[in-house]
Amino acid sequence: MGIFTQLGMENNDQASIDWEITPANSFTIFESWGSKTRMIRNNRERYYYFFIDTWRQPARLCLMERGIKHAKILAEIKAPAELIKRCVSAQGGKAGLDKCYAVDEGLKNWLSDNILRAGHNESLVTTVKEEEEPEDMGAPLALNDGTYPELNRIILRRTGEKLADDVISALAKSGNFFDKKYNPAGRFDNYLVDNGDKDTAIDLRTGLMWQRYGCDITSIRHIREYVAGVNDAGVAGFHDWRLPTMEEAWSLLERKQNNKGLYLHPAFGKSQPFIFLADARIPGGYWFMDFKQGTVFWASGTIPGGFGRLCRSI
Repeated sequence: MGIFTQLGMENNDQASIDWEITPANSFTIFESWGSKTRMIRNNRERYYYFFIDTWRQPARLCLMERGIKHAKILAEIKAPAELIKRCVSAQGGKAGLDKCYAVDEGLKNWLSDNILRAGHNESLVTTVKEEEEPEDMGAPLALNDGTYPELNRIILRRTGEKLADDVISALAKSGNFFDKKYNPAGRFDNYLVDNGDKDTAIDLRTGLMWQRYGCDITSIRHIREYVAGVNDAGVAGFHDWRLPTMEEAWSLLERKQNNKGLYLHPAFGKSQPFIFLADARIPGGYWFMDFKQGTVFWASGTIPGGFGRLCRSI
């Protein structure tokens, strides 16, 4: 169908324009696992819509590919400047901080006639190629080869519990864990070493092996399935991976943000900014560790859910 054929997506059965999606409602739909009017079944679903981007001048008309925690501009469309200007002006020229506008009927008609039909003028479409820079993982960790100083190992709670709000501050202080909200004066020093596989790291201080990356945002039900899948696969040769407790996750918090904006050692990936913990909340909900804010918080286990980074005891 027109532009999708040009982009090599003619065999993608999800490739169709959704005229109901706008920049204004995209956050509710895709950053919160579905709105009241639209339920997204999984994070592999993709939706496509046009919008006007005014971050740069002149304003440009773009084709967006959207999904749960996924946003990618696929192409710029050379629509008549007057149509774009009229569309922006009709919306008052105010689009909030993101400076993006929904397309109006005039642009919809033009797109249907000139871009979405077979045999369209391909010179009106410019493919946007995004080159991802390799993530900065910091200086390489020392290898786990036994040549390290003698450390006083600290054994942290390993089993999830139900925790009320009023115990969190005391819990953070009991282990001298840094938490920007509950114990900003805390400090817990790790001794991280490379497990030799680039996907895991070992903290010799706590005796914990950690995933350096993890899984995408998901629900409490699916995070449990993820844990089971990791153990079935024997990731890194082990079958006893689990969600970390609050204290175990606190042990990773750094006092300062790294260059990825996380209160975390740079050896850990940036794609898991907040993670599920093994602990539930009293009277309801689940606890999460927010590496971006440097604190724990509680929320529903479904909307928006959380990311996953597993650990195991060595």
